[in-house]
This record gives sequence, C-alpha cells and structure tokens, in this order.
Amino acid sequence: MKFTPPLKHATLIQRYKRFLADVVTPEGETFTLHCPNTGAMTGCATPGDTVWYSTSENTKRKYPHTWELTQTQQGAFICVNTLRANTLAKEAILAQRLPELTGYNTLKTEVKYGEESSRIDIMLQADDRPNCYIEVKSVTLAENEFGYFPDAVTVRGQKHLRELMGVVARGERAVLLFTILHSAIEYFSPAHHIDAKYAELLIEAKRKGVEILAYKAELSADNMTLISPLPIALSPGVSA
Repeated sequence: MKFTPPLKHATLIQRYKRFLADVVTPEGETFTLHCPNTGAMTGCATPGDTVWYSTSENTKRKYPHTWELTQTQQGAFICVNTLRANTLAKEAILAQRLPELTGYNTLKTEVKYGEESSRIDIMLQADDRPNCYIEVKSVTLAENEFGYFPDAVTVRGQKHLRELMGVVARGERAVLLFTILHSAIEYFSPAHHIDAKYAELLIEAKRKGVEILAYKAELSADNMTLISPLPIALSPGVSA
C-alpha cells in the first residue's frame, strides 16, 4: 500500500492516554496526533523517535493527524497503526503473494462467525474447497531479532484462538496470519513471557489443525508491502 499523500515526519515527545501523542516538527511546531494502537507499544514509542504521520481531510476531526510509522533512533521502521495489518493482508492475498492462500475466488472481510460472537478478519471462498477463515495479527514487539505476540495479555486474542479451533472442528480451514510490521524482526514466536495462556492456546490450535503463518512487511515512509515468510518457533524446539 502506498501512502497518498506522502507521510510527514516529526519527533516524538510523548505518548499518553493510549490514543494521543505529542510531537514536534522540524520547524519547531508542536501538536497532538491520534495514536491508533491500544497496545503497550513496547519499543515503538520512545521519546526522540521519528513519527511518520498521515493527515485526514475530515475537518471535523479533533486530531486530524494519525501516527502511522515509527522510525527508531536505531533506524528500524515499525508500523504502529494496527488497522493497516488487515489492509496489507488483503492486498497480499489478492496479489497472490501468499502462496498458502491462493486458489480462492471470493474474499470477504469482517464476517460474523463462531460461538463467542466474533468477526473474522478475512474469509476466502471457492466452489471446490471449504471456506478459509483468516485471523490477522500485527507484530511489533521486537527482542533480539525475534518478534513476539502479544505485547500484553490478550483475552480477546485467546477467544480468537478458540474460535479458530472451532472452525477446524467443523471441517473448514482456519489460518492465523501474523503480519510482521517491524523491520528488525527476523523470527516469530508467541510471547510466553507476557501471555503464557495465549502461547499455550496457540500450540494447542496448531496441534488441532489451525495453520499458522508469519509474513514480514517491507516498510518505508512511502509504502508498505507484505512479502516475506519468516521462521516460526512456537516454543523452544517446536516450529510451526
């Protein structure tokens, strides 16, 4: 996806109240922008980092600017707008850049499903095969080239794993797609040290037939593209 119009940049002063951040432009102007990320954003919001932001044409918005990317002081690019993960996944599937998800002729989004009143991010359909349910997660927590999910305990994420196992039990296909949105990440693993329950459920889901994929995005201030599969380690000695 290409950023149109191009993103502008500023320096991060602070993030606060989860949804807000103060920045200062190269010209010395200070303002508050919207942060579309409810997570901990560990390593993604260090004061002094470069914030790349978009600007809405909606004049009714209180905060017209949206934080899209962080460029760390070490040079890594991170997409902090979690809404972009679904867009990247959809674009990659339609462009047939994810070979595991080709062969379908219909793509739907936000489809209601499951016993716990969920909505699946993407559903693929074809006449000659079962429906494919795809849950998309964005990964931005990086530690020593490893990317981890989640960055905080996620009851919602645990629910999604149960729902995906239910999909497989019904004879349909379930896929959990981790979109790696941090340029320094080279491997993916569930964050056992943050949410042990989620990590256990992920291993159980894999054992029960849920497919687990991790794809890394090429990131820049101009565009983003989901393109490269990454190795997955569900736990020490166990790969996906």
